[in-house]
Amino acid sequence: MSVFRDDFLWGGACAANQFEGAWDVDGKGDSVPDHCTNGSHTSPKRITEAFEPDALYPSHEAIDFYHHYEEDIALFAEMGFKVFRTSINWTRIFPTGEETEPNEAGLAFYDRVFDCCKRHGIEPLVTISHYELPYALAKKYNGWADRRLVGYYMNYCKAIFERYKDKVKYWLTFNEINAGTMRFGSILSLGTCQGYTGVAFEVPDDIQTRYQALHHQFVASAEAVVYAHEHYPQFKMGNMIAFSAAYPLTCDPNDVVAAQQQMDNMDWYCGDVQCLGEYPYFAKRFWAENGIQLRMEPGDEELLKKGVVDFYTFSYYMSTCITTHTDGQAIEGNLVGGAKNPYLKASDWGWQIDPVGLRWSLDQIYARYRIPLMVVENGLGAFDEKGPDGKIHDSYRIDYLRAHIQQMAEAVKDGVDLMGYTPWGCIDLVSASTGEMAKRYGFIYVNKFDDGTGDLSRERKDSFYWYQKVIATNGEELD
Repeated sequence: MSVFRDDFLWGGACAANQFEGAWDVDGKGDSVPDHCTNGSHTSPKRITEAFEPDALYPSHEAIDFYHHYEEDIALFAEMGFKVFRTSINWTRIFPTGEETEPNEAGLAFYDRVFDCCKRHGIEPLVTISHYELPYALAKKYNGWADRRLVGYYMNYCKAIFERYKDKVKYWLTFNEINAGTMRFGSILSLGTCQGYTGVAFEVPDDIQTRYQALHHQFVASAEAVVYAHEHYPQFKMGNMIAFSAAYPLTCDPNDVVAAQQQMDNMDWYCGDVQCLGEYPYFAKRFWAENGIQLRMEPGDEELLKKGVVDFYTFSYYMSTCITTHTDGQAIEGNLVGGAKNPYLKASDWGWQIDPVGLRWSLDQIYARYRIPLMVVENGLGAFDEKGPDGKIHDSYRIDYLRAHIQQMAEAVKDGVDLMGYTPWGCIDLVSASTGEMAKRYGFIYVNKFDDGTGDLSRERKDSFYWYQKVIATNGEELD
């Protein structure tokens, strides 16, 4: 008998700006990622204000889900998806973010997507803002640094809540909101990149601006949750955190404290605000030591307390080690790097593979918040090459996912209330960090390459059939 609940939400996850394409179709405006060029593991992507004729902007076509959604959702249904985590492109609904009336063509597109999901028995899980801030808001207001964005965000929320009130039950307010605690969050999440052109993640850093902008996102998230609870009681509202499991590299107490502080600032700072309704106990010292003076308006603290989420979702790809010593071997990772763990292997991109860390993370999160949890991103980015038979035999991906599902089962046995699992990039898409196609996660291969070529045809990988069996057996059959 499966340890996972009978209504466990098996599925997959994507993001509008990374797979939709059709960047200027049917009235859509340009978002921050539309101004980002492609890059690679060794060559960083850039952000430009004007579109350069000789540069490739991968989000402009991506994998063209906009024109392939029926085919793609049918493939998800063939795997047996119970849920599909996707996002809405803000600029399809409000092209600049400042309009008073939504773009009907954009609303109609998501009607078609959600209706298609429903026909196949798939529940949409919708991220309201997934790294696609309208570029006009970044250019005019320096993104979330300006509190007026709370109002623009709420106009957007009200429009999509009302339009899809009978089609979408599960909502996430912001994707990986804790990206705002890091420098590159200025491009990915906060849009505090006004006037900047150059290497995307080398945007000049102002920690005061970042944390003020993050506070505005917290206010917007809380206001959206309160509004949804009051007007659409059928909605379930969640947050989304890029979870970083950090271990001390040694038993040196200084390493232990450093690892604790890493997780405090990376994981618990945002989680506490959205799940407990207040800034954590360590925030005041952190602000003081970093010269941060948050400007709060009257009522903010009460709003944060009232606007806590119903469930907690997070991405988990890897863990890292933290050390105060200088002899640790540095490794790269998802959002943050650290020191190499000698007990772990790594992916093609140098990300350490740590399935047991997922169990540990689930236990830590649930112990702190005691609300239902969902793993909404997890997966292995890899170079997929076709075999002599022309097919993708991705046993490495199956091994990765199997080990993580096994550890999710252990967490459930521990007592964690786990409601679902949506591996990232269930169909190949553009990488958010590097802007490349070569870093593939999907169960479905898309014939699209880093130079922009490819006929966009879809093919099932071996992992497609394996995950189909996993879902059919509710996680019992993992071989």
